[in-house]
Amino acid sequence: MDPSKIRQRIGRFRILVIGRANAGKTTILQRVCNTRENPQIYNSAGKKIDPKVLMASTERGEHDIENEMVFRNNPGFVFHDSRGFEAGGESEFDKMKAFIASRSKETSIKDQLHVIWYCIPMDEASRSFTEGEIKFFSQCDTGSIAVIVLFTKFDALYDVAYAQLKSKGASMEEAEELAPKHAEESFAIGSQLKFLYHSKDIRRPPKRHICLPNMDKDDADCGPLIECTAGTLDNEVLQQLFVSTQQANLELCMKYAVER
Repeated sequence: MDPSKIRQRIGRFRILVIGRANAGKTTILQRVCNTRENPQIYNSAGKKIDPKVLMASTERGEHDIENEMVFRNNPGFVFHDSRGFEAGGESEFDKMKAFIASRSKETSIKDQLHVIWYCIPMDEASRSFTEGEIKFFSQCDTGSIAVIVLFTKFDALYDVAYAQLKSKGASMEEAEELAPKHAEESFAIGSQLKFLYHSKDIRRPPKRHICLPNMDKDDADCGPLIECTAGTLDNEVLQQLFVSTQQANLELCMKYAVER
């Protein structure tokens, strides 16, 4: 089907973004939508919410997962934000589960959730999975909605890799150059991924994961995230909608156009 006809039929690609404060969620969404602006927020009825009203609600601890975040630079994406649900966050967790279940039952594809991005920041020493993250991947049934884990702030691991390379005799220049690759290779065989995909505590592992370093930089590359997400979608119509909506990876547009 022609991408323009798909967009006319479905409208927008809908993503649920999960992750606690400071997980780098907004920065990544800005990169995907190729903007530095903050998103505009709409309620479930489609009415734009005044930022002052939204801020007041946030300060009171209120949060509505049904609200839609849309960036003016690319209104083809609509994002829903679910805050982290750590110890004591039972209410947030239940709201998130109900939201996913409700969207899964929608008969119209335009109202369904199309993918879930779960953001886990790596900028904490000896980063292990939190209680809330384990709870999600052990208890939350997302049905046919693919879940992708985004290991954000991955460049925080570069310093560790640098120190390891230096201890093995590498020069400062060599260690600095090799640190990113060393960090990725170490992470690929490390305890976090073994736990995420093979632990008995994780009954519903994600479909894929992606490591995202330096997303706060002006030349940040979110192409790998775009390609990973496109490859995760089994529904060809949704895949075409996603690829044609994103603006960060034009090569991917051409690739899927040729494959069709």
